Amino acid sequence: MSGGSGGGSSAPGRFADYFVICGLDTETGLEPDELSALCQYIQASKTRDGGSRFISSATEGENFEQTPLRRTFKSKVLARYPENVEWNPFDQDAVGMLCMPKGLAFKTQADSREPQFHSFIITREDGSRTFGFSLTFFEEVTSKQICSAMQTLYHMHNAEYDVLHTPPTNDKDSCSSTGDYSGTSVSKLQRFNSYDISRDTLYVSKCICLITPMSFMKACKKVLEQLHQAVTSPQPPPLPLESYIYNILYEVPLPPAGRSLKFSGVYGPIICQRPSTSELPLFDFPVKEVFELLGVENVVQLFTCALLEFQILLYSQHYQRLMTVAETITALMFPFQWQHVYVPILPASLLHFLDAPVPYLMGLHSNGLDDRSKLELPQEANLCFVDVDNHFIELPEDLPQFPNKLEFIQEISEILMAFGIPPEGNLHCSDSASKMKSLRACDLVSDKRNGNIAGSPLNSYELLKENETIARLQALVKRTGVSLEKLEVREETSSKKDLKIQCDEEEFKIYQLNIQIREVFANRFTQMFADYEVFVIQPSQDKESWFTNREQMQNFDKASFLSDQPEPYLPFLSRFLETQMFASFIDNKIMCHDEDDKDPVLRVFDSRVDKIRLLNVRTPTLRTSMYQKCTTIDEAEKSIELRLAKIDHTAVHPHLLDMKIGQGKYELGFFPKLQSDVLSTGPASNKWTKRNAPAQWRRKDRQKQHTEHLRLDNDQREKYIQEARNLGSTIRQPKLSNLSPSVIAQTNWKFVEGLLKECRNKTKRMLVEKMGREAVELGHGEVNITGVEENTLIASLCDLLERIWSHGLQVKQDRSCTAFVLEDRASVYSASTQIWAFQTTRRPTLHKGKSALWSHLLHYLENRQRKTTSGSFSTSGILLDSERRKSDTSPAMSPLRISLIQDMRHIQNISEIKTDVGKARAWVRLSMEKKLLSRHLKQLLSDHELTKKLYKRYAFLRCDDEKEQFLYHLLSFNAVDYFCFTNVFTTILIPYHILIVPSKKLGGSMFTANPWICISGELGETGVLQIPRNILEMTFECQNLGKLTTVQIGHDNSGLYAKWLVEYVMVRNEITGHTYKFPCGRWLGKGMDDGSLERILVGELLTSHTEVDERQCRTPPLQQSPSMIRRFVTISPNNKPKLNTGQIQEAIGEAVNGIVKHFHKPEKERGSLTLLLCGESGLVSALEQVFQHGFKSPRLFKNVFIWDFLEKAQTYYETLEQNEMVPEENWQTRARNFCRFITAINNTPRNVGKDGKFQMLVCLGARDHLLHHWIALLADCPITAQMYEDIALIKDHTLVNSLIRVLQTLQEFNITLEASLVKGIDI
Repeated sequence: MSGGSGGGSSAPGRFADYFVICGLDTETGLEPDELSALCQYIQASKTRDGGSRFISSATEGENFEQTPLRRTFKSKVLARYPENVEWNPFDQDAVGMLCMPKGLAFKTQADSREPQFHSFIITREDGSRTFGFSLTFFEEVTSKQICSAMQTLYHMHNAEYDVLHTPPTNDKDSCSSTGDYSGTSVSKLQRFNSYDISRDTLYVSKCICLITPMSFMKACKKVLEQLHQAVTSPQPPPLPLESYIYNILYEVPLPPAGRSLKFSGVYGPIICQRPSTSELPLFDFPVKEVFELLGVENVVQLFTCALLEFQILLYSQHYQRLMTVAETITALMFPFQWQHVYVPILPASLLHFLDAPVPYLMGLHSNGLDDRSKLELPQEANLCFVDVDNHFIELPEDLPQFPNKLEFIQEISEILMAFGIPPEGNLHCSDSASKMKSLRACDLVSDKRNGNIAGSPLNSYELLKENETIARLQALVKRTGVSLEKLEVREETSSKKDLKIQCDEEEFKIYQLNIQIREVFANRFTQMFADYEVFVIQPSQDKESWFTNREQMQNFDKASFLSDQPEPYLPFLSRFLETQMFASFIDNKIMCHDEDDKDPVLRVFDSRVDKIRLLNVRTPTLRTSMYQKCTTIDEAEKSIELRLAKIDHTAVHPHLLDMKIGQGKYELGFFPKLQSDVLSTGPASNKWTKRNAPAQWRRKDRQKQHTEHLRLDNDQREKYIQEARNLGSTIRQPKLSNLSPSVIAQTNWKFVEGLLKECRNKTKRMLVEKMGREAVELGHGEVNITGVEENTLIASLCDLLERIWSHGLQVKQDRSCTAFVLEDRASVYSASTQIWAFQTTRRPTLHKGKSALWSHLLHYLENRQRKTTSGSFSTSGILLDSERRKSDTSPAMSPLRISLIQDMRHIQNISEIKTDVGKARAWVRLSMEKKLLSRHLKQLLSDHELTKKLYKRYAFLRCDDEKEQFLYHLLSFNAVDYFCFTNVFTTILIPYHILIVPSKKLGGSMFTANPWICISGELGETGVLQIPRNILEMTFECQNLGKLTTVQIGHDNSGLYAKWLVEYVMVRNEITGHTYKFPCGRWLGKGMDDGSLERILVGELLTSHTEVDERQCRTPPLQQSPSMIRRFVTISPNNKPKLNTGQIQEAIGEAVNGIVKHFHKPEKERGSLTLLLCGESGLVSALEQVFQHGFKSPRLFKNVFIWDFLEKAQTYYETLEQNEMVPEENWQTRARNFCRFITAINNTPRNVGKDGKFQMLVCLGARDHLLHHWIALLADCPITAQMYEDIALIKDHTLVNSLIRVLQTLQEFNITLEASLVKGIDI
């Protein structure tokens, strides 16, 4: 976290570790900064017209299009004091690069030379940070050699410019034209920026810098500005500069936690204050500036991207703006911490880092001339691009909304308006930095035109009433019951008048605004995660083995946590719980047991959460989406105010040092060469070093106890904590040391290893979750994945694939529209000829789309088409499965051919998907559902020529071993069934292929009636489809039905031979390849079987074998039509499977249990209720066994069905009613109900047969919670005595009572029946 731990534990509490001077080394002269020059050259050559020639210069990387004043030259660290401190070793390369990220800059007297301040951050290998603050100003170049070198460069440049821009002419007038041309070019140059040694004064940039363990930005800025002022003001400072620098390095301590400190600058006192351990951590950048630059809406969107660990690229002309935005966004994340690459200022020589295939937060300096379209980035699918200066943000696709976003934005807006900042940002502030400086809170207060904010806050509200953002918010927030009319514009507290604040008004306002905004953000997380501790899974084994198996361990019960959250929060939270920052936060929680030992950030957060729990009367786990506003602002403000009113510590004043006579003199306008002998070492003893010693010992003691507590030695523990922290993140910050090819290669190698590790972890996590669920369906264990979570995991897999495909991608040079050309050609494809009208043979251009994966797929397609057209390519496995289905002798469906290109076609044909990123994701989902992801990607990467053209040598996709392992990990997804395509694209049109298999033995070919079919799935049904006579196979298209559940099949009973014995029906989704089998095995025809003309069949999904494989599937089917069993019962009563009463009771128990479990699952996760009612071991089948038990054998040649018995019982009750012999009222209602249902079912226009009617009755009885009443009714009915033997279950009162009790458990569930089960019945 910003301002978090600085140097190691042994660091004495010094305010600053180093004072550094960087600039031009006159000894070595002008050295071109090759890497950044090369980057500039690439940029320039992109913007230049493709026709212009480019003459490479002798000096590598020098670019003659750039005038010498605009070129980059190496800056050096000229001096640093002290040489080194052990707790924070000096990193010369990093400091040199970050003090002057673009190298030296030269200017003449004609240019503006305002000093520029910026801060930077150096992240060490172990994740700890050091802060740097630098002030860059311009000094006159006194070295004659440098001036004449610059003049020479100009002569060379002008000569080159003439050669390059000479128009091609005939020999005759070439001289004159050249002369003219050079004249114009020189005049152009003079107009632009030239340098003439006789006329111009040359200036070069120089920089002074403080390196500190903590980020006191405001104080450091004042120190540096006052030092610079001392050098440029005509009056010399009171003491030599060495005295002030010595003072800040050795005599000013860090303020202790919760205290304030005052020390002396050259011209005035400087105050800094540090929050106590119970407050939000130190943060010293102006939040105000971020909201002015971006506006609330953009800040919240950027904040959401950062929380979900997208790649974030900030873009600005001002280094300090990059730093302010980056630090603010990471500080607002409290209590979470950014875990990945964090480089708020990316030096020009490190641009290749934008290629990093990991989440990053980086800042890129713009020259102010190029717009966004010129910026070529290798990876854009998961990128959030923020153009800070132009108030513009480009978001990644499908970014979920931050919970309660509207109310959150309103709460922030109210605070901003109280400080006179418009919520949509201050668009003018991006015009120039100078304007920015003038627009400060204290000016606003004194400026009457601004509504005199301090005096009467409500005026500012009136002023802002016109404001469009507020108007929009007002409309949106009305529904939450909050009115903006009662907008709180906070008055200044009167206590201000009593307390004399030591810092100036403007600074105090910045402190106030910072803490108010930070408290509002922190409050969101304390509300959202108020009960997070309940869901932390504490490890059962000792710490050491927990560390060793950390990657396999689940540390947080995500499913239970999510099931407690309000529905609108889920899209955001389910993704946030998967981030590295959340995992590290929970790891931290597990590692810190006792209070002393807790991470300070965690301690603050936990104490806030405890307060909320005490305040909330409602039970901690019951969550509501009611927006809770922040209540901690006043308290937090008060703490800061008290510290600033009463300064706790005052440092030693600067004093004369023991310097030789004549030292310490300096020349006006030049920063002097300081006396290193006095600055290299501090005082031998110092009162505050002593004062800090006990605290250090206490800290060491505590660490010792902690180590014993963990039974690990310190190094081991450090290593483990670091490993836990680094899980999933390979590199925090690029090494800023020498950038030889080998270092770059090594960095890339780390990325490749990191990607592979991430892939392994992701696949494993997804499999464990998925297997867990399937095990539950087989009756083992507990369910622990929800639909939201599965979707999140798949989305994060898509992100990983995009990152892998963008690693080492050749940066797009020709932004052609091939992608779109291909899309159009896809529609020109003619199935009859199977030839593509495609002749071009260009080198592959990188497609302009944000998805590297889809772009690669399109190239592959293009290559295949070219080969097909030229005839050099075998068509196997690629082209459409031609019409092989007409007269296949075997009843099985012909298999779908596996085709990568066909799957791409399917995706291209989905009009709902508009973007390349969306297409790539849909293609990944489809391939996963078809269990072909690994195979397709292997095929895609088998085109080595293409991969070589598209990717640099170091790219992940060109590392053969890693690529093989990666594909092998993806292969493991084939072990489980995903429906991640079917369940997401619910509105698309899908072709379905139907095959009806009649019994061969019993003359199916003589069948004369007109058959029809109706298919139902979880998402809808087809309606009745007429099947042409004698056609048993057909394809039709309809909106996605989801997983298929039932098929209704029947005929119109016309013709001479209207009897049909159907073995089974098969239906296949032609896009996903899922095939369902609906067994039937019964007759459809009057006078056959139970006289049914239509049947409802329940389906099972056949396990897919990607290869054609006719073996029986080894896994038990999901569910099956029960018709086969009934057929035995009714056609040949002698074969009926004799189940004893125990087995029948067990079957009933199982069936009811299945339904109960179904309703205990989260709604999105419930399977098909139809299967549980009508499937093989469903409720209908179990009750059928109850009524079959002890049923008296019918006479020869006559089948008696359960329905016959039920009709007789109905007749009996109706005659009882007529004779008015009714025992009791309750009983009478039941009997009436029973008769009403039987009548309704008998009157239905559908010809479902007797068993079909029984099925309807059971389903309706379950829906209306009447089954147990009917069982009781029938057990007492005299008809039962006639039609059942004495041993029958229905005659045994004990068994009937237990059956009634089991069926009563269904009463608490609201059973909704699929339309196909009760069509035509209006009860």
